[in-house]
Amino acid sequence: MVFGVLRNVQKSLKYRGGWKGLFEHMYTNGDYPFKYGTYIGCDIAGNRYYENRVDYTFGQHRWVEPGDIHNFDSASIAPEWQGWMTSMNDEPPVSEEEYIATKTDVVDQMCRSNAPDKSNVGLQDMDNLWNFKTMHNQSQVRSRGYGIGNPIVGLPPSGKDAYYTQPGSPYNEGSIRPLKFVGSLDKDGGRKYKSDKWAERLMTDEEKNALEAKKESEVKELYGAVRTGGRRMGGRGGTVVG
Repeated sequence: MVFGVLRNVQKSLKYRGGWKGLFEHMYTNGDYPFKYGTYIGCDIAGNRYYENRVDYTFGQHRWVEPGDIHNFDSASIAPEWQGWMTSMNDEPPVSEEEYIATKTDVVDQMCRSNAPDKSNVGLQDMDNLWNFKTMHNQSQVRSRGYGIGNPIVGLPPSGKDAYYTQPGSPYNEGSIRPLKFVGSLDKDGGRKYKSDKWAERLMTDEEKNALEAKKESEVKELYGAVRTGGRRMGGRGGTVVG
């Protein structure tokens, strides 16, 4: 046991760069005086962030060593590092841009987008949007009713809503698919349908009964053809079907 402690002290001295670094670390992280791991990065305040997934359990595998050891508070951790410290983010801020770029390469764009980056933010027609006093948050620039506009933000009745819509939303023009018909039940094209299920909904009871009778007749004809072919094969020494 003593030998293990001495080896741990020796390794910590080498890792901390001498007695001064070791005592400083014991002063700031008293619970783990010989804790060491991989240096990940630092923030503008000089706080240094480390990680060790091998020797420590989850929840203790990431820690920070303060830049100002005498006036440190948990609020001193930068917001971009807070998510990494609490394991909300897999990648630290120093490599998040590369991580996001790698992940977005395999993510297909759900709809048309005029965003400068491939991030599935959807379509916003910036050329035709009504910008009220250069507001950064355009959520309020929306009509109060059809053909009314919004006099509070100066949106005219003909102006487009500027609030953000998710990809796939029916209010997002980039997600709206054109309606395509595949056929019609009437010769004049009166009852158009875009799928067989839609066509079934448009049929009258008489048309549905006629369609069922047609299907039964086709099945009987097919079954009769199979039986006839089986008899011919049986006459030649084959197996009789039925």
